[in-house]
Amino acid sequence: MNPTDQMPDMRMDTANLVREETFSDGRVGTIRRLVPVKLDGSEDPDRPVIYTGHTQIMTQAGALPLSFEIEADTLEQAVERFPELAQQALEDMVQRIEEMRRDAATSIVTPEQAGFGGMGGGGFGGAQGGEGGFGGIRLK
Repeated sequence: MNPTDQMPDMRMDTANLVREETFSDGRVGTIRRLVPVKLDGSEDPDRPVIYTGHTQIMTQAGALPLSFEIEADTLEQAVERFPELAQQALEDMVQRIEEMRRDAATSIVTPEQAGFGGMGGGGFGGAQGGEGGFGGIRLK
């Protein structure tokens, strides 16, 4: 089999082309404006312009990137809404992290997840020393 047969399709989606414009204050964050364009580069008025905000919060573990969509019709509206939506994105991320911590604290770890193999063939398999055995003892 040719390795290139497994490569993903790298053709661009010509129905979803956008021109990307970036605006930054050089301090707090960046706003990207994605302007829909046709294949010839002219603007496509049938699709909406999309604004996204990007910033980062410094933590003890390093920079934590935040990205969020901004519903706006103009750059001015996007700039006005940036602080509120950045704060909301941060609160959402903190909530997701807390949920992940709770899930991790209450999850049951099975032998497969812990790396001990499964209960196949009537006993512990994999790393415990042979088929159906554990340290020379056969489990049935």
